[in-house]
Amino acid sequence: MVPEPAPALAVPPGPGPEFDWLLAAVQTNRFMPHPPPDSIFVGDGDYRAIGAEFLGHFVRIGRLQPHERVFDIGCGIGRMAVPLTQYLDSERGSYDGVDPVMEGILWCAQTITPAYPRFRFQRLDIAHPLYNPRGSLPGIEVRFGFANGSFDFIIMTSVATHLPPDELVVYLEEASRLLAPGGRLFLTAFAIDQKTGQERLSFKRWQDGPGWYAIDEAPLAAAGIDTTFLLEKATQAGLAVENLRPGHWRGISSAHYQDLLLAVKPGAGPGVGR
Repeated sequence: MVPEPAPALAVPPGPGPEFDWLLAAVQTNRFMPHPPPDSIFVGDGDYRAIGAEFLGHFVRIGRLQPHERVFDIGCGIGRMAVPLTQYLDSERGSYDGVDPVMEGILWCAQTITPAYPRFRFQRLDIAHPLYNPRGSLPGIEVRFGFANGSFDFIIMTSVATHLPPDELVVYLEEASRLLAPGGRLFLTAFAIDQKTGQERLSFKRWQDGPGWYAIDEAPLAAAGIDTTFLLEKATQAGLAVENLRPGHWRGISSAHYQDLLLAVKPGAGPGVGR
């Protein structure tokens, strides 16, 4: 049986009271797709609440527009995709998600895509010691199967926090390749610098390099990265870093837990000519 799409919600052009209403509706709409609780394998917290929170960040911080083309690297079991079904334009906007975990991709492809055909999901067999230990594709060889400039907005939420530095560099380069001029990369990370309080996570430097880890038994369960390394590699990949907002994992007041990097592909502004 093909799932029915959730009743359409009026999408405002930008942040404001109407957008706040949309975020609240995303959390309470019983028609929204929701995986079984025992199938949610990524992150803690409430599935819908976190999805709504990040939709807010995508629009308010990342300037995501309903007509844009979104690429979600590490889409998991659709926690970012589900709220975006209510925001992206059904005729002009689009979403593509990739992940190495088959369970999440199958659920998304079987539950979200039939109701929202412009939301597409594919599995890539990327090797990862925690999420896909038998994967055939080394992380340093990742190349996503899309043409240059295919997307306006690329999401990497809780991806850099599970990558070693050399693989993170590859992902930054791929994000730059895939972004159209004026497109934005929205990336969360644990950025380590001299001002990091580390009240909630205690990181140790990893093999004298730019990487850090918080869990001895599983370094990539919570991986940090030197702030200077992250900014330099994003710039070398061809991105203009707009800002790096600190998260409340540091023990400070913030609207988000992890640090948030927003970087722009130089060129025309978002949505130009579309």
